[in-house]
Order: sequence, then structure tokens, then C-alpha cells
Amino acid sequence: MINLIKTIKKKINSLIFSLIFTGVLLTILGILIIVNDLIFRLLVALFIFIVSYTFLFGAYKIWSIKKEIEKHFDKR
Repeated sequence: MINLIKTIKKKINSLIFSLIFTGVLLTILGILIIVNDLIFRLLVALFIFIVSYTFLFGAYKIWSIKKEIEKHFDKR
């Protein structure tokens, strides 16, 4: 049971780090959009890629947590 909790805690911490990093990066991109209108299109495209990466990474982490829980309960 302790191994399951450690694994879940590690994966959730990784997801939290990813969301914090994405939030900081999007804040910086927002400031750049306000300051410089010439790179607006590039930053909008980058924003879309970052949001899609965050959703895919979050889905992967949740899926891996699900697999760990299933693996833990299949041993019993």
C-alpha cells in the first residue's frame, strides 16, 4: 500500500510541476503579447501547443495512476 501511495504522490507531483511551469510560461507569453504586437501570431500558436501538451501530459499522468491502482489491486 505504501508503494502505491508513493507512486501516486510522485505522479501527481509531476503533474503539478507541469501545470505550474505551463502557467508561468503562459504568463510570460501574455506579457510578450502585450509588449510586442509583431510576434502575436507566433505566440498564439505557441500558446495553443502548450495548452494541448498540458492536456496530453495530464491525461497520460492520470492514465498511469489508473494503471498503478489496477496493478496494486490485481496483486490481491
